[in-house]
Amino acid sequence: MWHVTHDPQYPQETGHTPSPAWRRVTRGEPRWASTAAVIAVVVIQLTLPARLAAHPRWLMPTVELALLVALVVGNPHRIERDSRPLRFLELGLALVIGGANAYSAVRLVTGLIRGTETAAAGALLLIGGGIWLTNMVIFALLYWELDRGGPAARAQGERDVPDFLFVQMQSPELAPPRWEPAFFDYFYLSFTNSTAFSPTDVMPITRWAKALMLAQSAVSLLTVVLVVARAVNILG
Repeated sequence: MWHVTHDPQYPQETGHTPSPAWRRVTRGEPRWASTAAVIAVVVIQLTLPARLAAHPRWLMPTVELALLVALVVGNPHRIERDSRPLRFLELGLALVIGGANAYSAVRLVTGLIRGTETAAAGALLLIGGGIWLTNMVIFALLYWELDRGGPAARAQGERDVPDFLFVQMQSPELAPPRWEPAFFDYFYLSFTNSTAFSPTDVMPITRWAKALMLAQSAVSLLTVVLVVARAVNILG
């Protein structure tokens, strides 16, 4: 097993050949990508029809934004500070978003099955697409937060064994020397799993990673099949 070394910019670095960046201490990744994803989710939630949103309508978006502000204060520019309270806030944010989206998805699916969802085909596709996109962001956040202890733990090189195996880890010669997974890589993983319903170029290694990918594929498949089938039926 490789040992954890330090980034060349740190004074602890020795003369030995450094390990890949994802195995050593590096600067934390910028905060902006995950923050933008959460803000996009809040906007989607506020545009959903009232019948699909948890009430009071403002509650869930307000809680999500409050948690996001607390996380930004804890790591304003780069995600380098790791602590148990921040960890709980990170996971709590993903779970709050997941709970709100699960409520909307259940209401939508129930309406589709009972035939009470009477939105026009175009509106229905937009609603289903919003829920599907939110679901994709939720799982991207979960993958990002849980892989090797989260972004702060990855920056500190605390864990040597990955939960997700990226191509650059298997073939480091194909990546820049300082490559390490960031939020967009997990967003891409979530997107491909939502569309292909299976792993593509990123392999889940641990059981929890496999379980999350299985759950995401199942939810995505159910949402897409029901929404598209109903939209086609309306158009027909």
